Amino acid sequence: MKIGFLGLGRMGSGMARRLANDEDSLTVYNRNSEAAKALLSSGVTAVARPGAMGDRDLVFSMLADDQAVREVVLAPGALLDSLPQGATHVSCSTISVALAKELAERHGANGQNFLSLPVFGRPDAAAAGKLFLVAAGQEDLVEQLRPIFLRLGQDVWWVGEQPELANLVKLSGNFLIAATIESLGEAMALVEKGGVDRHAYLDFLTRSLFTAPIHRNYGKLIADRAIRPAGFAAPLGQKDLRLVGEAAEKLAVPMPFSSILRDRFLGLAARGEADVDWAALGVEAARSAGLTTDGD
Repeated sequence: MKIGFLGLGRMGSGMARRLANDEDSLTVYNRNSEAAKALLSSGVTAVARPGAMGDRDLVFSMLADDQAVREVVLAPGALLDSLPQGATHVSCSTISVALAKELAERHGANGQNFLSLPVFGRPDAAAAGKLFLVAAGQEDLVEQLRPIFLRLGQDVWWVGEQPELANLVKLSGNFLIAATIESLGEAMALVEKGGVDRHAYLDFLTRSLFTAPIHRNYGKLIADRAIRPAGFAAPLGQKDLRLVGEAAEKLAVPMPFSSILRDRFLGLAARGEADVDWAALGVEAARSAGLTTDGD
């Protein structure tokens, strides 16, 4: 199969490597062409514009936000205009529900297929093929492509025929992750200020009541104050919380915790901390409590 991949950031580069093998032809595009050079030794072809995917059967995109998707997919001469009829665009990006719905409509009008396949996991999981994949769109097409999807992740969950449903699930999941980071940070700040070693506290939590990877991994980042370099940058989390708010307003679903998380992200942005991991939400709780947070 002829496969294309758009977007070679920290997540996309690892995912593209998983798709590069002897069975399929892989062509990649990134707005910063330097990112593609590391893949060329794997037999991958790099192109200079997203519209150069006219011979592809299947194109994945992993882009930062709605604006990037519009530039790379929907702009004149970009992917939408070049993808052949009957070919499939699979969007792995965390984008708004409204844009996912628009993509499905516009690809359909062009005789192309569209699936949403947002992913859960950090860059190391992407490189190892250990992501969790949420799919929505035509079910038989998802099943047809499942073997390719499983190069990227541990499993695929299909949630409905409307592609935007997968994006709603993704946004809800990122809300839960952010809320978990915040609550871990608050609890850790409480016990630390009372005199308990935060690393010992985390060891107790993650070996007893809260054993999930999200508690272990983000708890360690918070306890270690390890917020640089960013595996998932705080501005992306801020964007996701904004999209959660938009979806909640559209569906008339009160989500009061999302406002608290938004304010935490705004505090980071106000100080110009665009380079920190979103685990910094948990460190913000310690900072608010007057605890030392500078890599102590």
